[in-house]
Amino acid sequence: MADSAPPPYSIDSYKSVGLVPNPDGSLTRSILFPSAAATDETAATDSAVAFSKDVPLNPANNTFLRLFRPRLHPPNTKLPVILYFHGGGFVMASFSTLAFHETCNSMAAKFPALVLSLEYRLAPEHRLPAAYEDAVEAIMWVRSQASAEIDGGEPWLREYADISKCFLMGGSAGANIVFHAGVRALDADLGAMKIQGLILNQPYFGGVERTESELRLANDRILPLPGADLLWALSLPDGADRDHEYSNPLAGTSYQEKIGRLQKCMVIGYGGDPLIDRQRRVVEMMKARGVHVVAKFKDGGHHGIEVYDPSHAEAMDNDVKDFIDSTLHNLDPKH
Repeated sequence: MADSAPPPYSIDSYKSVGLVPNPDGSLTRSILFPSAAATDETAATDSAVAFSKDVPLNPANNTFLRLFRPRLHPPNTKLPVILYFHGGGFVMASFSTLAFHETCNSMAAKFPALVLSLEYRLAPEHRLPAAYEDAVEAIMWVRSQASAEIDGGEPWLREYADISKCFLMGGSAGANIVFHAGVRALDADLGAMKIQGLILNQPYFGGVERTESELRLANDRILPLPGADLLWALSLPDGADRDHEYSNPLAGTSYQEKIGRLQKCMVIGYGGDPLIDRQRRVVEMMKARGVHVVAKFKDGGHHGIEVYDPSHAEAMDNDVKDFIDSTLHNLDPKH
């Protein structure tokens, strides 16, 4: 086992993840990520491959969903639904961040699918489990809107969605949300809505004891260890360490007996990601509990590589599409 003591650092933890602590205890997010507005039929250009619009989820929490639908889709065909959760260490970014907007736009067009991207509450203003609660609220919103229980229902869900073919997907912290929202939704009354699979892209998990990959890549350019530790300190409940069940599914948790009931999962990881060892351990744990896991672990790369490299973004799209297609193929009674 790797030594639990961290190596000496030369990186300022706040600076390493683009954060500035203020004297009053608040936080300034110094990185201004490029953003994109929703583009519905009236605003889209002729080259647009998908349309999008924002709808409120919970005004009291200032949460929203951005819905994406393909510009072109097979006639008389209902689309699978992907509920997407963006990354950012629970502390940064938004559903309007350009990279996440383009990911959802691309998936909606290529798969095709109806994609719903959640604007969840961020830490430290809203520590975990706020993001998990927002995710479950989004799941229940899909259920109620599609069944027209609220003001006639959301038109795009009614017209385009097959809510019996839903998937939860996220990257980094968003993949952590997928895991925890998936566990929480197991006992929810989803009515006609069926979650068929979970897609965890480079999931953000942690723990007090260091893994070999964390120590080897402690000064990683994308996710340095002091920055990762800081993000956990800002997002976990006050007083919790990284062995809290939100961070470390391998520690003693309140949901251990539920994990074996999870739907089919796909986990994507890269050898150059400091989190790769934890991702592998979580896959092994889920498999040991009887979960059908498709593991796509690849050599090289780094955390969030699809944000920086279009070829890896395309490869991720292809992997996710294959997973969704194969999962739905096995549901078809004709096969």
